[in-house]
Amino acid sequence: MDTPSTTTVNLLDKEYRVSCPREEELGLQQAAQYLNDKMKKIRANGVIGSERIAIMAALNLSYELLQRNDQSLTEDSDAQEQIRQMMGKLDQALMTIDS
Repeated sequence: MDTPSTTTVNLLDKEYRVSCPREEELGLQQAAQYLNDKMKKIRANGVIGSERIAIMAALNLSYELLQRNDQSLTEDSDAQEQIRQMMGKLDQALMTIDS
């Protein structure tokens, strides 16, 4: 059961209180740490202003997600093609056995 909880995450040396199910706190903390690391790298590259840093981090993370989704779709298509080829070979082998 999702029990509501409030946890604190740190982004660019600021604390934010976030409500989430207790079971998801660890995942939220990990996500916040990942985001914080991205934001610090962007800030280290000379980007100024929390809002601009947040937007750049969001764009970078969105791009990463889309790249992973595209890669996953390609891998799924490759796997499906291999299955089709194996099924064709199995059909041919079975037809040889039946003859």
